[in-house]
Amino acid sequence: MEKPVIEIEIQDDPDSAAQRAAGIIAAAAREAAAVRGRFILAVSGGRTPWVMLQALAGEKMPWEKVHLVQVDERVAPAGHADRNLTHLRATLLVHAPLRPGHVHAMPVEAPDLKAAAERYARTLRKIAGSPPVLDLVHLGLGPDGHTASLVPGDPVLEMTDADVAMTAVYEGRRRMTLTFPTLNRSRQVLWVVTGSDKAEMLVRLNYGDRSIPAGRVRRDHARVVADRAAAVSLVPS
Repeated sequence: MEKPVIEIEIQDDPDSAAQRAAGIIAAAAREAAAVRGRFILAVSGGRTPWVMLQALAGEKMPWEKVHLVQVDERVAPAGHADRNLTHLRATLLVHAPLRPGHVHAMPVEAPDLKAAAERYARTLRKIAGSPPVLDLVHLGLGPDGHTASLVPGDPVLEMTDADVAMTAVYEGRRRMTLTFPTLNRSRQVLWVVTGSDKAEMLVRLNYGDRSIPAGRVRRDHARVVADRAAAVSLVPS
């Protein structure tokens, strides 16, 4: 494994990590809007990110220049609790003045999911260039080393010719996900990792262990915000 090079900030608890992550995103948004006239943010799902998004709604943001895209989404009906979009709406979209046309939801309700993934890739190219370059990608880390919906053993892990793809069934649902090429072209990666069940995988991520999906995400221009429970193995006793 490589030497650890990812910048890791350790916060006391999940809420503190979420608040810190929101501040990092807001600062990146202000910089991108000033330099490039827009900010393209890709967000993942998860309980701590819901707190992060709620906090982001209260940050000083150039909302009129923000485009929001999804890192991944479960195939489930509109409004279902399994949908990341459901929680995005409840935590951020009803509180922040994002332009409706700047919210780009993954079309997982489409009857032809492969075509829907290709359509979402075209959306990314339209707003972020060809190939699309996202300004900041927020990622979580699973206890099995997955990130986005890039899970161990899924054929999507080896996909190099698509920006968006459909996975096999994982925890009861297929998912639409950004692929490694899309994640690795991004200008900045922000990991938000909380909970003691992530401690082992955070060490492996930190050392660039490519045997887990998360270890295959670019490490330059990446930073981690973790709570003490997740970072317990990284802090000298």
